[in-house]
Parts: sequence; C-alpha cells; structure tokens
Amino acid sequence: MKKIFTAVASLFIGVAGAFSQTTMEEVKPIDPNDALVELKTTMGDITVELFNDTPLHRDNFLKLVGEGFYDGVLFHRVIDQFMVQTGDPNSKNAPAGAMLGDGDPSYTIEAEILYPKHYHKYGAIAAARTADAVNPEKRSSGSQFYIVTGNKYSERQLEISDYKKRSKALQDYFQKLAYEHRDSIQTLQRAGDNEKLEELRQQLIKETEEKIDVEEMPENIKADYSTIGGTPHLDGGYTVFGEVVKGMDVVEKIQKAETDAADRPKEDIRVLSAKVIKKNN
Repeated sequence: MKKIFTAVASLFIGVAGAFSQTTMEEVKPIDPNDALVELKTTMGDITVELFNDTPLHRDNFLKLVGEGFYDGVLFHRVIDQFMVQTGDPNSKNAPAGAMLGDGDPSYTIEAEILYPKHYHKYGAIAAARTADAVNPEKRSSGSQFYIVTGNKYSERQLEISDYKKRSKALQDYFQKLAYEHRDSIQTLQRAGDNEKLEELRQQLIKETEEKIDVEEMPENIKADYSTIGGTPHLDGGYTVFGEVVKGMDVVEKIQKAETDAADRPKEDIRVLSAKVIKKNN
C-alpha cells in the first residue's frame, strides 16, 4: 500500500510540475516588439501587426487588448471603399439606431504621424480623432481606430490629391497666423487702413510659403495607391500605427455591410475578443 501511495504521489508531483511549467509559459509577457493582435469578429478573424516606431499607440493598444477593452465592441462606422471603424466602448450594449462614435477611455494619445514612412494604404490601421478645429495637435482617440480599404488611384488622381493636400496645409497655416495677428487685423479694419491690411496679408502669405513645404508623393507610395489602393487624402493628418497581416477578406466583408444614415451597420458586427499573440507563433 505504501509503495502504491508513493508511486501515486510521485505521479501527482510530476503532473503538478508540468502544469506549473505550462502555466508559467502561458502567462509570460510577450515582448511588444514581437507582438501581433488577433481580433475575432462575428465576420471572421483579423490579425494585426503594430509598428514599433509608434510606441505610444502600440503600447496603449496592447494594454487595452490585455484589459479586454475591445471585447464586445461594434464596428460602428463602416463606409464602403473607405474604411471600417471600431473601438467605441459605448457600442458594447448600444441599442439599434443609437448614435455612436463619442466613446473613449477618457484620454487621448499624442500624435505619432510618421508620413511618408507610414501611410494610408490598403490594410493600414490608424487612430481616429476629433477634428482639427478642436484638436490642432491631432491627438488620437484613446481607443478608436479604423482599418483602411479605400480605392485605387490613377496618376492624375494622385496629382490632384497632392495639390489638395498642399493647398489645405497652406490654408491651415495661414489661418493660424491670421488668428495670431487678429488684434492687428481688427485694428487695421476699424481704421479702414486697407493698404496696411494688404501689407500684413502679403507678409503672412510669405511666412506661410516659407514654412510649409509639402513634398511630392514618393514613388513607392504612388505605386501602392495605384495597385492596392488606400486613402491618400488622410496622409499626414492621422497616426498610422499598424497594418492587417491576415484577414483583409474579413475586412472586405465588413465594409460591404448595409448601413444606416450614420454609417452604422444595420446588423451588428462585433469584435468578440481580442488577444495578443506572438509573431511566428
């Protein structure tokens, strides 16, 4: 009897040791530099790679995934041939027809815009944010992000996109300078001194043109936008912090969903769970 007990006890210790070893391996943290995120959705699985040179966004995303923040959120904004957006915590239990898109974890993230290294090509992942008028620093939402689908562009269309981007950059900077000189402008307007007003306007135009230098779109980016597609007009305005490495067929299905007037799918499309996995796992 004693021998049987000893043998059983030894077996138990061996099994316990093996279980302990397996558990330790399972909970061992994955190096953020070597991490992927798997999103299981009601339409299928999407695997995401995060860029290591946007560490604020990478680490925040991994933290939220680890906390289960994204489990249950809806793809609340879907626009065919543009993008699909998710990450609003208010969407988890939202009734049909409820307006979504304002939810977040009560903080924003400093912009990490690295154009032209990272750009809005097909499959890119970028952080949503509020408009420039209330967010001139282009800070990102603490949780909401979108996956780019977009369109393919001809060379002429890309030239027009470049022109519009430069025009907007010039206009935005000129308006910023005008706001900084608003007291002088108002004084000259009240005095009816149009000559001085024009001198000031020309001065601000010169400062704007010297400050703003929007380079022509690099050839590799043109090639991507013409062959696989994307949304070039968003470049430089939002932080691109990752890309889909598997599951763009799922994203394609999501973008084709029937939506209401607010671009919310009429039938809920949900992130069932999100988890961090190791590259080459």
